[in-house]
Amino acid sequence: MEKILIVDDEKHMRLILSKILQNEGYQTFQAEDGHKAMVEIKQNNPQLVLLDYKLPDINGDKLLEKIKKYDNTIIVIMLTAFGDIKKAVTSMKLGAYDYLTKPFNNEEIILTIQKAFQNLHLKTEVKYLKKKLERTEEYVEIIGESVQIKKVIEQIDLVATSDISVFLEGETGTGKELAAHLIHKKSVRREFPFVAVDCGAIPETLFESEMFGHEKGAFTGAVSVRIGKFEQANGGTLFLDEITNLPLTMQAKLLRSIQEKKIMRLGGRQQIDVDVRIIAASNRNIAEFVRTGEFRSDLFYRLNEFKIELPSLRERKDDIPLLADYFLKKMNKSLKKNIQGFTPKTMNELLNYHWPGNIRELKNIIKRAALIAQDDYIQPEHLFFTNIQSESEPLFKENFSWENISKEVRHTKLKAIEQAIKNANGNKTLAAKQLGISRNQLYRILREAKNQTE
Repeated sequence: MEKILIVDDEKHMRLILSKILQNEGYQTFQAEDGHKAMVEIKQNNPQLVLLDYKLPDINGDKLLEKIKKYDNTIIVIMLTAFGDIKKAVTSMKLGAYDYLTKPFNNEEIILTIQKAFQNLHLKTEVKYLKKKLERTEEYVEIIGESVQIKKVIEQIDLVATSDISVFLEGETGTGKELAAHLIHKKSVRREFPFVAVDCGAIPETLFESEMFGHEKGAFTGAVSVRIGKFEQANGGTLFLDEITNLPLTMQAKLLRSIQEKKIMRLGGRQQIDVDVRIIAASNRNIAEFVRTGEFRSDLFYRLNEFKIELPSLRERKDDIPLLADYFLKKMNKSLKKNIQGFTPKTMNELLNYHWPGNIRELKNIIKRAALIAQDDYIQPEHLFFTNIQSESEPLFKENFSWENISKEVRHTKLKAIEQAIKNANGNKTLAAKQLGISRNQLYRILREAKNQTE
């Protein structure tokens, strides 16, 4: 609940204001002079102060300065008689948000305070988003020397200097978001935000609020102003991942915003100018979606001004040793280990695997292998593939049985968990986190293993 302190030497005025504000859902506190006002501020931490200019022990400007010195985020609205408007203007120069003249209009009081809180929430959210952006993953180049990946890097360098829309197409895990981030980092927009949106993760009912934001009271639960993704990315780049997951109704709204370079918050009445570069991506053939009528052709042409195809890891196997070494170095740093590399047999396993999950799967496999390994080199038994078939060996061997396969999988999982628990000094929650599984999954596997031995 938002808290308001009313500072006025007239008791009846404090009571009237308090009743008006409490009816609007605010929590109120009262003080009749400057000394008690500071006591209330320190005890109750109000976000807003209604401050009368004339007080028995201090004038309004002096108290305003004390309040701002104590906490500059507190909103101060001056209360003044009609003839003292010049003083109120001076107060605003000293940091007051606004002023109200006596006698008050109830509606004016409520609207002024609502706008003040909206402004406070916007500033708070912007501050949070800036900190969040500062914590984003460190900027890295694409790793690889293959012909396929060199072509991608050349295309990124070519398109980064322009401002046209880019469409990235590639299987899951091929590095589409990294490519989008590189385009942004090499562009003139690099000093502004890069905002990524997973279009498949936004329910249709929340799309407008998520993308365009909403005003306070726009719908049930909208207790404050929310900045949408377009405003967050203003001046920078908006990355729309898995764009083919968007329903047609949402595609129309997205197209209009891109074309007009304007958005309107849900529940808002005023259009807001936005300047963003759009980079979209999909792991599916978007042209096929256009042909079947599942994706708007006008939006497709707007997004597809320049297309870059990200190769699968199967198509760039020459890069696997470089990528594996890169991920191992990162894990060594994270786990405080000094694993030297991979045995020839281990590297052969990595090269022969067909990588349905691409680079993301390689990263996860190296992560688990580094966690388990206690030697100087990663051994084949440290690898845990989600699909055990490799191109160099058949899936069905002479001694094949489903029971044998199931036992092998259970054994490998149990071995990984036991090593993770050991590395985490017995902390099962931390072990589960390091393995990338939930704590419930970890306990379930341990229970199953215990039942098998009983």
